[in-house]
Amino acid sequence: MAAFDPTAMIERFRLRAEAVKNRGLPPVEGAERARFKEQAQIDFMDYAMISDANIELSDGILTLTIDLRGSSN
Repeated sequence: MAAFDPTAMIERFRLRAEAVKNRGLPPVEGAERARFKEQAQIDFMDYAMISDANIELSDGILTLTIDLRGSSN
């Protein structure tokens, strides 16, 4: 097994966020379509937040720091 690379993990989450943002909607209608869109928005937000995290790997402990205060702080 290869050594864990936290920077590569963050890059994978960045790519996942981009994939969710760019994927099309399947041919569904009504409430199912709304649920799909809502889940895609949640997935994008989760992946994007992790991809923007500051990472630290120290003594086997991975710490992700995500600033949720907004850009004005």
